[in-house]
Amino acid sequence: MPQVKAYAAQSPDSGVAPFPIERRAPRPDDVLIEIEYCGVCHSDLHTAYNDWGITTYPIVPGHEIVGTVKAVGDAVTGFKPGDRVGVGCLVDSCRECGSCEHGLEQYCEQGWVGTYNGVDRHDGTPTYGGYSEQIVVSDRFVLRMPESLDLAAAAPLLCAGITTWSPLKHFGVGKGHRVGVVGMGGLGHMGVKFARALGAEVTVFTRSAAKVEEAKKQGAHHVIVSTDAAQMEAAAASFDFILDTVPVPHDLNPYVNVLKRDGTLIIVGLLGPVEPALHTFPVVLGRRRIAGSLIGGLPETQEMLDFCGEHGITCDIEMLDIKNINAAYERMQRSDVRYRFVIDMATLKD
Repeated sequence: MPQVKAYAAQSPDSGVAPFPIERRAPRPDDVLIEIEYCGVCHSDLHTAYNDWGITTYPIVPGHEIVGTVKAVGDAVTGFKPGDRVGVGCLVDSCRECGSCEHGLEQYCEQGWVGTYNGVDRHDGTPTYGGYSEQIVVSDRFVLRMPESLDLAAAAPLLCAGITTWSPLKHFGVGKGHRVGVVGMGGLGHMGVKFARALGAEVTVFTRSAAKVEEAKKQGAHHVIVSTDAAQMEAAAASFDFILDTVPVPHDLNPYVNVLKRDGTLIIVGLLGPVEPALHTFPVVLGRRRIAGSLIGGLPETQEMLDFCGEHGITCDIEMLDIKNINAAYERMQRSDVRYRFVIDMATLKD
């Protein structure tokens, strides 16, 4: 098994540092990818620090992977060496359940295999992510990157992009809808771009008046400062959808109140208990819905990438030398990035 350079966390407090790993020799359905860029997701940080209590060390993070095909297995017909490709959050699933049969591998009823911190279904080895020179992935879980997109700026589409695209498409967001986006981070700014490109009237909800102009620059038609009671009251019962991208506990009640009858609050950022408690009176009296959404399956992710290629949509990024990954994590905890770090994997070879 070939050994490649990588960066890994060895414990919750070790930081992320050089760590050689082994990649399997390609199976018949595998694609060997030379990684050129890898986006840095908050999930990378949470997993490296074991914030969710599920990390198995050593852990090589990274699930916003783009690069070039280097080799393919004998049974692969859809990819060839030299192709520009991507790998997102999933590298396998059962492929047989109802969800998988409908291209919704993210809801695999037997559990999908994460790009990192997972276990290979065939040989039981740990899965290692994109903070590495190469990755080997089954062709079913490899995506074609549009030639029109800058590869580095397209990397975060594999997580931040599909996380916001999937619910907007599933709930049919389009022309004539009023959509609110809560939060203006890596997910939020992609939600604004997608909702606007789909034809919706888009409003950003932010706690800071300092972000008003930035939100408009990203494409928002309107901005509401959520800490301003008068602005929130004026917005009551006026939105068809609210896309909530905030990843930490926060009050959902104000966003339920701004939904129209039959409106939907879609949660994509918060994993865990709601604080303070959700009041159900407005939900019941307005026939409003609280919904959740997780990334996207492979067909949907390819659809999103093709849409981005047609409309010139990418993520706003800051390029990163992998040697500075721990400093980048510290900045992410302070929300000091606009809007996604992307590692130039050439810096791994220095």
